[in-house]
Amino acid sequence: MRRHVFLALAALSPCLPGMALANDSSAHLAAGGLVLTRSDAIEMQTEDLEISRSAVKVRYTFLNTSGKDVVSRVAFPLPPVGGREMFEIDVAIPVDSPDNFLGFETRVDGRPVKMEIEQKAMVGKVDRAAWLRANGIPLAPHLGPAQEALERLSPALQAEAKGLGLVDEEGYPDWKLETTYHWLQRFPAGVPVLVEHDYKPSVGGTVMTMLGRDAAPETVRGYCVDPALLTTMRRAAAKEVIYSENWLDYILVTGGNWKKPIGKFRLVVDKERPEDLVSFCGDGVRKIAPTRFEMTKTNWRPEKDLSILFLERRTEGE
Repeated sequence: MRRHVFLALAALSPCLPGMALANDSSAHLAAGGLVLTRSDAIEMQTEDLEISRSAVKVRYTFLNTSGKDVVSRVAFPLPPVGGREMFEIDVAIPVDSPDNFLGFETRVDGRPVKMEIEQKAMVGKVDRAAWLRANGIPLAPHLGPAQEALERLSPALQAEAKGLGLVDEEGYPDWKLETTYHWLQRFPAGVPVLVEHDYKPSVGGTVMTMLGRDAAPETVRGYCVDPALLTTMRRAAAKEVIYSENWLDYILVTGGNWKKPIGKFRLVVDKERPEDLVSFCGDGVRKIAPTRFEMTKTNWRPEKDLSILFLERRTEGE
């Protein structure tokens, strides 16, 4: 039977130079922050975003400048999971949960938020969640219970599931689960609202980078790898020092539904270990601690998403 629990990056086995990287890599899922219903009443005064391989933490300050109280829906869409392509590769799922697989938490003015959940089982552009629920099929296609429930269906229902595109030609789950958590938030007129949001990111990677051993132009361009870092990697390769790649994406551009650009934006990327390296595209990035790098912006509206490359130095025996 095909494996249905995706491997987290930490479960990857070590490899030595010359081994095939394709068999020792893990894909990742791009997530972002909270998304507000589009509003001309609400400003984002500050956004403080901290990203590492262990955690994503975001701290927002919103202000309603309309002169009257406003109620707006706030949502956190999880990355979609499932589909045939996901079962052919390992995908980093940090938390073993059918619904909250990023383990996220949200607080407003220090108090936990009670959320609603919307889940869709998409086959193309059609939501088949109702059929799955009616037939006792768990909606999380990447976990074993969905496959087990499909196998328990009668032959007639198995044929119906195949006709609806819910299973592939081998009988395995073939839908994509789209999960969105959301709630209605009151923004009092003229009163700042503090929203804190954190989760465990999906981090992909491979056990050995080709930077320093090959040109890797897509990696260089995609993560804005500078000449100094390339020189470091060439020297490491010459000494047979192995670095693995970790990839983390953060969606910045879909959150801009507020009245004005972000008043003050601060990004901190933490590589966590001094011996590791990190590269990402940004203007005015400065090192503020042995493992932390900061970028700040004023009156800023993001125009592209953030992609971060972590290079983890491997020690002998890993």
